[in-house]
Amino acid sequence: MENVPTLESHPVSRIHLIGGEKGGVGKSMVARLLAQYFIDHELPFVGFDTDRSHGSLMRFYADYASPALVDRYEALDKIVEAAIEEPGRRIIVDLAAQTHDPLVRWMDESGVLDMADLSGIAIHYWHVMDSGRDSVDLLERLLDRFGQRVHYVLVRNQLRGDDFGQLERSGQLDRALGLGARVIDLRRLHDAVVQKIDARNASFWSARNVTAIDGPGLGLMERQRLKLWLAHAFGQIAAAEA
Repeated sequence: MENVPTLESHPVSRIHLIGGEKGGVGKSMVARLLAQYFIDHELPFVGFDTDRSHGSLMRFYADYASPALVDRYEALDKIVEAAIEEPGRRIIVDLAAQTHDPLVRWMDESGVLDMADLSGIAIHYWHVMDSGRDSVDLLERLLDRFGQRVHYVLVRNQLRGDDFGQLERSGQLDRALGLGARVIDLRRLHDAVVQKIDARNASFWSARNVTAIDGPGLGLMERQRLKLWLAHAFGQIAAAEA
């Protein structure tokens, strides 16, 4: 009997939506980490940046990223098209603050979740959280909206606070876990290291391995702290992506 290709016989493409809606919770940092993780592990990916003025992927990983304006459906369509064109490819979408509603409108009116199901695309929503109440409320809104139709990754970003008691007491963490969510922790990185990396517009690879030519470079021990931080972050990403 002739073998007929099925969805199961093809590598699964994954669309990683890096959100949290609230500004300043560290969405772009997570998007940059995912980009570096995919580069280091030689996993094919493309990035889309929805921030008009401070696009982090365009700034730090320009060779891999393109703009995607959320008020233009044809720009957002490219996200799904990129996933379908190359089975097994990862797509990173760095969602700027206040992009949830237009993104949902596009998904609804374009039947994105239905197309993902038919095309064998897995949609992962990385909800990046600080320790405040707003992040918990936004998580509730996210779960209400998508239910079981996407894969959730809750990112407790310790760069933006280390007490996530409100999340644990709210009931939303248990609810997310009941929907199969993965929970990861992004440890705090020393402020001086973050500032020097950003001042040089450096990728994490460059910051970790290259002595500075322009702008303040990392010292020996700062590079060591960065390597340890990246190793932990990559371990968390590997668990979430499995």
